[in-house]
Amino acid sequence: MKDTYFFGYGSLVNRDTHEFTRTQRAQLRGWRRVWRHTSLRPVAYLTVVPDATTEIDGLIAAVPGDDWAALDERESAYDRVAAAHQISHTLPHMPEIAVYAIPQGRHSGVTETHPALLSYIDVVVQGYLREFGESGAQHFFDTTDGWDAPVLDDRADPLYPRHRHLSLDERAFVDDQLRARDVRFLRR
Repeated sequence: MKDTYFFGYGSLVNRDTHEFTRTQRAQLRGWRRVWRHTSLRPVAYLTVVPDATTEIDGLIAAVPGDDWAALDERESAYDRVAAAHQISHTLPHMPEIAVYAIPQGRHSGVTETHPALLSYIDVVVQGYLREFGESGAQHFFDTTDGWDAPVLDDRADPLYPRHRHLSLDERAFVDDQLRARDVRFLRR
């Protein structure tokens, strides 16, 4: 059995959204997060695009039994890309590691018809706050493009299937960061 991992940089950083047990913090060089829309999903999600000047934080997680089927289904809008040579981690060996990215030509900018969901942003930022603290969550915002995208405020009635409840402090952090970026909210 091969020892394979994936690098999560969005909702997968929030350990409450999955059951992967062999996880640890890691960094991915040469990629930057961006909010994008793909025709394969009704709302915008995060993807990564090549950017030689950026390093992003995330988690690597072992793929149980090297069975990629469930993870590929969860990440169905994305392609799995080999990235072990771009990932820093503290494992004592060099496993195969993949990152999921929406392929060029299959994604576009976010629109009012296909906005980012606040419930998804909440889940992602909660993960970064728990794993990397406020400075790490701030780094998440700073290394993510597309904050000019409209955000659907679905917090009261979440559309994101793996939504989580945020503490008052987590919620205030998210709101402050979005306000600082002049994010435009859409109401349901």
